[in-house]
Amino acid sequence: MTPEISHIIKIHDQEFETYISYNSIQERTSEIADRINADYAGKKPLFIGVLNGVFMFAADLLKGITLTTEISFIKLSSYRDTASTGNIQQLIGLKEDITDLDIIILEDIIDTGETISNVVKNLKQLGPRSVEIATLLLKPEIFKKNIPLKYVGFKIPHKFVIGYGLDYNGLGRNLKDIYQIKQPQEY
Repeated sequence: MTPEISHIIKIHDQEFETYISYNSIQERTSEIADRINADYAGKKPLFIGVLNGVFMFAADLLKGITLTTEISFIKLSSYRDTASTGNIQQLIGLKEDITDLDIIILEDIIDTGETISNVVKNLKQLGPRSVEIATLLLKPEIFKKNIPLKYVGFKIPHKFVIGYGLDYNGLGRNLKDIYQIKQPQEY
């Protein structure tokens, strides 16, 4: 993935460079929406977005969904600075009754899989008909869980990324492109 024009930005104490362009994100999101529309034809899935990072992906994905559907959000947190803490805290819970519903969990990024594994386990206890996962980004080299990820936008290396909903200590969510942490040049 080579962006058309590389930009370098500074957020807090880190420099980031353009990694995935907004146009590439839109193209891939549209492809995922088309697959979901085909896979769920005649069904009424409930999308559950994991906040905060998923808000841009969820909004753009749902624009391409032609099914009768609903969306809800849950808020979890497991990051501090540029690393996952491993401690998952549910901050805002699900209000809908999901018994016998087809659920599609929307994530911005999956790295180790701890968060999504926790979400799937908790949702399955509520009796849905099915639970699938759609994530914009996946870090396969550190993904440790044996859970199927049906819809994956981009597989990326284990580098910290921001933009398009993803943040670094609260900043950068509003960037339309995805940026990766810039590695210092070796001389």
